[in-house]
Amino acid sequence: MRRNAATAYAIYCAGDGFLFRLTLTVYSVFVVFTLDLDPFQLLLLGTVVEGTYLLFEIPTGVVADTVSRRLSVVIGLIGSGLAFVVLGFAHSFAIAALSQVLWGIFATFQSGADVAWLTDELGEEIARPHYLRGGQIADAAALAGIVCGVALATVNYRLPIVAGGVAIALFGLLMAFVMPEDGFERRERGEGERIHTGFVTTLKEGAAHVKAHHVLLLILGTAALHGASTEGFDRLSDYHLLKDIGLPAIGNLNRVVWFAIIDGVALLIGIGALAMIRKRTHLNGHAHVARILRWVDILLIAGVVIFGLSGMFWLSVLMMWLVGALRSVRQPIFDAWINQGLDPKTRATINSLGSQSDAIGQAAGGPVLGLIGNASVPIALVVSGVLRLPSLLLYARAIKRGTVGTVAPVDETIELEE
Repeated sequence: MRRNAATAYAIYCAGDGFLFRLTLTVYSVFVVFTLDLDPFQLLLLGTVVEGTYLLFEIPTGVVADTVSRRLSVVIGLIGSGLAFVVLGFAHSFAIAALSQVLWGIFATFQSGADVAWLTDELGEEIARPHYLRGGQIADAAALAGIVCGVALATVNYRLPIVAGGVAIALFGLLMAFVMPEDGFERRERGEGERIHTGFVTTLKEGAAHVKAHHVLLLILGTAALHGASTEGFDRLSDYHLLKDIGLPAIGNLNRVVWFAIIDGVALLIGIGALAMIRKRTHLNGHAHVARILRWVDILLIAGVVIFGLSGMFWLSVLMMWLVGALRSVRQPIFDAWINQGLDPKTRATINSLGSQSDAIGQAAGGPVLGLIGNASVPIALVVSGVLRLPSLLLYARAIKRGTVGTVAPVDETIELEE
């Protein structure tokens, strides 16, 4: 049964990586040139997504904890696919914003539920290396998604977004049959108890778990700072490259091909970095993982700030490769960190809290960075990098507190350690 779950997770990561990259490869070119959005509107789109995410993340996480992890993932994929179809047909900022509201709602069903499902099926210890393996699979599949996205974009920029959206919805239906769900124990309702009462109970238990856990609050704090920092870079980096620096022409496909090259190389570097981490270190113990993430964030700060200050094309591309690769590495390591020592009854809710913290950071930072970006995109990018600095203090605190909760102390000596 564990083998079936591991295979299903590999299929999930491959499909998720391929289809979302297929859909998003030309996103920046589409919204900048087809919809003609300015920096503030780009950040406002992000704020719409993250604000919606913020409102719905916890309720949908509770659904995954009380009804079904698998059902939550399936709903998330189908709804996200439909949201991208709406985006592909958009001709105005308002319709694009509507699509982002839909994506924000349905993405919350998927967020946290997938990792909680895997941990339930395999057990915390066995699942841990699969976070990294899944990240590698997703990145490798995303490379194929980039190629397909570029090929479809030769016909029309809208085509990969619409086709990808339809494919994501169909993939959601497929996962309903592929994912086993034997490890999940649905909360039993007492006689006369309404379903919403179980939701509220799960939410309260999740909040109590966070308060009682010595490191979870620090983890959620780093997630919020990560969100605030990434929002500016995600929305303005491509705009900066397109409008401020410029792309060398490669035939008639200069914009799309360059973004394919940039994304593809970043993914390759990320795959290699994840392979190195899987080989050279474990992900046991809060202090141990905090040390690794601290180094990742230090490099992210440097990469984003240099990118914002640089006006040279190749230096900017090198920094985009660095940041993209580090982001690929960071997510599965963060997943391993937040899932240590959690109560299975509230696992998806806690994972949703992590995603919600990220969304809080993005929703709070987006409008401010958008206003700064309308005045100066490079300054907004530098501010995005600097926003991550307080997370280094949180990592130091987590390292000091060490391994807590139900995770047994482990040897903290690693090659990445200071």
